[in-house]
Amino acid sequence: MTAFAVRPALPEDAEAICALLNAVDVIEIGRPETDLVSVRADLDHPEADLPNNSWVGFHGDELVVYGLLWDDSGADRIDMDQYVLPAHQEAAAVVLGMMEERARAKAAANGADRAVLHLHLNIEPTLDTTLLTGRGWRVVRRYHVLTRPLDAAADQVPAPPPGVTLRTVRDEADQRLAHALLQESFADHFDFQPKSYEKWLADLGELIDWDLVWIASAEGEGDVAAMVTSNHRAAHGWINALGVLERGRRRGLGGFLLSHAFGVYAGLGRDVIGLGVDTANATGAPRLYEAHDMSRHYAVDTWEVDLPVVPAPVAGAPAGVGAPTP
Repeated sequence: MTAFAVRPALPEDAEAICALLNAVDVIEIGRPETDLVSVRADLDHPEADLPNNSWVGFHGDELVVYGLLWDDSGADRIDMDQYVLPAHQEAAAVVLGMMEERARAKAAANGADRAVLHLHLNIEPTLDTTLLTGRGWRVVRRYHVLTRPLDAAADQVPAPPPGVTLRTVRDEADQRLAHALLQESFADHFDFQPKSYEKWLADLGELIDWDLVWIASAEGEGDVAAMVTSNHRAAHGWINALGVLERGRRRGLGGFLLSHAFGVYAGLGRDVIGLGVDTANATGAPRLYEAHDMSRHYAVDTWEVDLPVVPAPVAGAPAGVGAPTP
C-alpha cells in the first residue's frame, strides 16, 4: 500500500500545485482555469510563511492535496483554501486537521480567544463536505463568479456620464487613493477585513498593471470610485474590485466603470471578463452585473467554523503555565 506523506509547500512545487488545481477545476467547473502565475504569486507572497501555513500531501509521487492558510485580520479571523483529488478524502482529512490546529495557534498568537475559520469551496467540491459538517463547519455565504463575453466591435470604451471624469492611476498618491476608496466602499460588506496600503500592494503582487486601475471623480463630490483589474489570468480578464463611495452612488458610476472595463479588455484582445460577487450584497451589485449581461460561471460557498483556542504562553512562564483550555 502506498503511503501518504505531507510537508510544507516549496516555491518549486508551483507547477505540481497548478496541475492539481487545474485537475480540480476540470471536475468542478468543466475546464482548467488556474494559471501558474497566480500559484507562484501565492507561494512568493511576502507574508506566505510557507513552512507554517502551507501543506502539500502526496500519495506516492502524486500530489493529491494542497492547503494554504493566511491571516488578514490580525485577530480571530483566519482564511484557508484546500484542494483535493476526489479519491483521497483521508488525506484531505489529515490536512484539514493540521490546518485547523495551525489556525488555532495563529489566533492565539494574535491574542484572540477563538479562531473563526473560513474555507472557500465550489458548491460541488471535490472535497467531501461531510468532513466539514462532522467537525462543526457550516455554510455562511455564497458567492458567484460571473463572466461576460467580449466583442471588440460591440464593446467600445464609453464616454463618461455628465460631470464624471476617469483617470488611470498615475503615481503613488493615486495608488494610495485607490486603496483608500476601496477600503471605504467595502467597509460594510460581509467578511471585510481592513488592509493597510502595504498589505494591499502585496496582495496585488508584482504583476499589477496600473494602467488597468482607474479612479472616477464626480463633479461636486471629488474622487468617489475606484476599479482594479488584472490581465494576467490565462482564462479571462478579471475585475478584482469595483467600489463606489456612498456619496457617489446613483450616478450610474458602477455601470460606467463596468462598461469601461469591457471596452478596454475587448481592445486588448480578451474575449471574456469575469468578477466575483457576494449573492447577498446589499448595494445591488448582483442586479447591476446581471443588467450588464454578466452571468454565473460557477458558485463558491464560504464555510465557517468557530474553534476555541488556548492563549499563547506568557514569555518566561514555565512550560504548561497558562489559562486553562476553554
